[in-house]
Amino acid sequence: MEEIFTRIYEMTAFAQPGGDWSAYFMILIAFVLLYLGIVKKYEPLLLVPIAFGVLLANFPGGGMGVIQTDSEGYWTLADGTRSAKSVWEMPIHDIAHELGLMNFIYFLLIKTGFIPPIIFMGVGALTDFGPMLRNLRLSIFGAGAQFGIFAVLLAALMMGFTPQQAASLGIIGGADGPTAIFTTIKLAPELLGPIAIAAYSYMALVPVIVPLVVKLLCTKKELLINMKEQDKKYPNTLEIKNMRVAKIIFPIAVTTIVAILVPTAVSLVGMLMFGNLIKELGPITSRLFDTASNAIMNTATIFLGLSVGATMTASAFLNWQTVGIVVGGFLAFALSIAAGICMVKIFNCFTKKKINPLVGATGLSAVPMASRVANDIATKYDPKNHVLNYCMASNISGVIGSAVAAGVLISFLG
Repeated sequence: MEEIFTRIYEMTAFAQPGGDWSAYFMILIAFVLLYLGIVKKYEPLLLVPIAFGVLLANFPGGGMGVIQTDSEGYWTLADGTRSAKSVWEMPIHDIAHELGLMNFIYFLLIKTGFIPPIIFMGVGALTDFGPMLRNLRLSIFGAGAQFGIFAVLLAALMMGFTPQQAASLGIIGGADGPTAIFTTIKLAPELLGPIAIAAYSYMALVPVIVPLVVKLLCTKKELLINMKEQDKKYPNTLEIKNMRVAKIIFPIAVTTIVAILVPTAVSLVGMLMFGNLIKELGPITSRLFDTASNAIMNTATIFLGLSVGATMTASAFLNWQTVGIVVGGFLAFALSIAAGICMVKIFNCFTKKKINPLVGATGLSAVPMASRVANDIATKYDPKNHVLNYCMASNISGVIGSAVAAGVLISFLG
């Protein structure tokens, strides 16, 4: 009987290597993330898969964690030596058999750079560029909010990160998970796990971070600025007459311009615009739109969330480099929001038609969550002051801005 009980105990996670406090600490973090996604509803479509991936990866003996590789794809074995083969030299079926399900998904779909453009296609299919085209002057704040990317890049360089690593860290400030992953794959693949976790965690925490920065920088008087009243007082002279035609021409024109000026960004921007084009063409591409915005988008999100969460193992996450990435990512995120707000404040000093600083706060890429959060803040001060459409103009331009910024960084540092 004693042998049977011993065998049963050895079968459990408690007897497996790695079953120390660090693994259980990471499991606790997974529970916290699940709580935020399920109970607090902080971007549950994103946070729940990531949190569950963290949970799966940290049970000792489960073999569900993603291995950490160097820039050439080699990983460190249990005895401290380097693996004989790079993961890129292994046949696909060997990755699944020897390294497990999550590594198969991660190396096949994430680290190859396949998933980010696919998600951008789905984002484009779900995005309406109408608010931006109706308020083109507000799109400039989407560019201004990219300040956090370059500010943290410089700070990371001073902290000892390589230029490629610093760029990958700074891109978190764009608040765009697929862009952060795509940039890191190109520039610093060894940091993909912690950077992906930081980027997606902060995206999910937009309802916490945006109000915090807004509270620190904005006065009640500024948050009470009513954009609709401003439009009545100072009518928009740049209004587009035929919006349907403009919506069809816009994605084609943007793709062409970006492909000429920043070709390294075209895989992201091009797929974003393609997704939007099949949406705007209506009935003639309705089947393509339905597939891109539902089946493909949802499948990609599931695989991305689970595999990114599975990179968050105790050995990969509980170290000073990861702590630096998490802190630097938060700084980049907050600075991007702050830069957008400050840009609006400066703009308001030179114009009669005032802009609510919440428009600047949404210049990052978390669409449409950042705009919804900003609208909630505005209606708390004045229930009649709805700024959603105005914020979307800045928010949508931020998506394009962060993708272009990533392309510039890849061109210079890749």
